[in-house]
This record gives sequence, structure tokens and C-alpha cells, in this order.
Amino acid sequence: MRAALAAFACLLAAPAAAGEPVLGLPIGCDAGMRCHIQQHVDRDPGPGARDYRCGDLSYDGHKGTDFAVPTGADMARGVPVLAAAPGRVAATRDGMPDTGLSEETAATIAGRECGNGVLIRHGEGWETQYCHLRSGSVRVKQGDAVGRGTPLGLVGQSGRAQFPHVHLSVRHDGAVVDPFDAANASACGSAPHSLWLDPPPYRPGGLIAAGFAERIPHYDAIRAGTAGRQTLPADTPALVVFALAFGGRQGDILNLAIDGPGGRMLVRDMALDRDQARFFRAAGKRRTGPPLAPGEYTASIELRRDGAVLDRIGARVTVN
Repeated sequence: MRAALAAFACLLAAPAAAGEPVLGLPIGCDAGMRCHIQQHVDRDPGPGARDYRCGDLSYDGHKGTDFAVPTGADMARGVPVLAAAPGRVAATRDGMPDTGLSEETAATIAGRECGNGVLIRHGEGWETQYCHLRSGSVRVKQGDAVGRGTPLGLVGQSGRAQFPHVHLSVRHDGAVVDPFDAANASACGSAPHSLWLDPPPYRPGGLIAAGFAERIPHYDAIRAGTAGRQTLPADTPALVVFALAFGGRQGDILNLAIDGPGGRMLVRDMALDRDQARFFRAAGKRRTGPPLAPGEYTASIELRRDGAVLDRIGARVTVN
């Protein structure tokens, strides 16, 4: 995510006060990987949820920041979890499976919602906790001294996790601190008091992954990163493009278009009928005539909100 997020302009932030940790990113994504922040700390004191920008990238009672990788396939390749600041390891846990949260796993996860994790103390009452690491990946032990950027393990889906990510909690004297606004100001739009060395930009939603398939894929295959095809036969029953996105709001438009050797084949606008934290949409063209022309087919996908383009992504497939 360091490379993926650094491509955007940084937020203005007040400098950290004496004694506060200065945080680096807790995840090390490759430059081509579309890592993103799925959920922020919940700043709403009541039963609702809001993030530090008064947006809805949170849920009631969420006590950390979730840095997510796009799919299970990206998790399997191994994405490092990094110490956000210098300190000393106070506790670790490893060995929980990366099965995530479901009706079947809820009982075994109870009391161990963090999954595999690492707790680091930074002095003067400050600590950071890293949750949902991949089983067998934790590289540090209690008592180890770490620096900013020290590898702690790999991104996983252990504990109470519904997608591969690292949940970063920041606490001071036991109280939850939002690293994007450590002053916990209630007003939106004011300059935040950030703890970040290089603050990640605020993204109210965006596109995670896209690809081609021979039919509308199952959501589980899209989340696993196994749905996309690099090549398709000319006699494929259909040519389908799909996109995975986050932070969807009712009224958002997902525009999907396919271009082939003969020009534009399909354009489809798909509106969201409700807010969705993660979602996918797919559109395609069934082949009812002769085989498709061989060559490269490309897709362009846009997520639009209130008439503006929020994010873009592309995909390609070779037909032969």
C-alpha cells in the first residue's frame, strides 16, 4: 500500500506532539496492488457509525483502521505487515486458521477476535496492535525490539475478519486513538491532528479489482481472486467483465464497457440500490453467433458518485 497510496496527494495534518508515536504504514503492498482502507475508527459516540471525515467508512464500535488487500490470491502471495513505529513486542499470537468469520467459525473465534496478532508498546502509554495476520507468519516474539517498518508477519484472514486485511489499533493509556485525528475532534473538515509520517489519503470508496470471465462469476471466486481469465477460447459461451469495489453508496453508478478488435461491444450503467461496504457487479454479452474474433479485448470500469468519477480500473483478456 505504500506505493499504491503514495500516488495520491497527502492530507494536511498537524505535527505530532511530544511523546506521540509517528506512524508508518502497517502494510507493504506492491506497486501494482490496489490496497485500500476499508474501515476507519468509528467516531460516532452513539449507535451509528462515522469516520473522521464524517463519512461512512466505518461500522458501529470499530476500534481500528483496516488496511485491506484486494483478494485472497493477493493474500496468498504474501503481503507483509509492518511495525508502524519503534517499540518493543509485548505479546503475540499465531496458529489460528485463516478461515475468517462465519456461522461455522464464530464459536471458535469468540474471545480471540483479533486472530493472529502482535502487540507493540511504544512508551508513555502508547501501543499499537496488529490483527488478522496469516497463520504461521508471525516473525517476532515477546520482548523483541522493532523499528518502524520491521516485518511482523503477513496479511491474513484469521479471527473476526471477513476479508484479508490487517486491523491496526492505536491506543494511549488504554483509550482508542484514531491515527488520522489523534485529537478526536468531533468537527468535520478541520485540519486533522494526524499521527502518520505520510498520511494516507481519504478515499470514500473505490475499485479493488476487475477481470474477464466466460460467465458471471460467483462472489466467492471474485473475493478469492480466482474468477478472472487471462485467455478465453473464441467459442466461449459469453464475454463477461466484472468489478469488485468498496465503500458503495446508494445511487452510485458502476459503468462497465468492453472493447474488442472490432470496436466497442458493450456499455452498461449499473446503479447501487443500497449502501454496500464491498460489492461486485458484472455485465457481458452472450455469444449466440459465430466465434469471437481473435485478439485482445479490454474493459474500462468507472465508479461514479454525484456525477463525478470516483475511481477507474481496467482489465484485458486475449481471445484465441
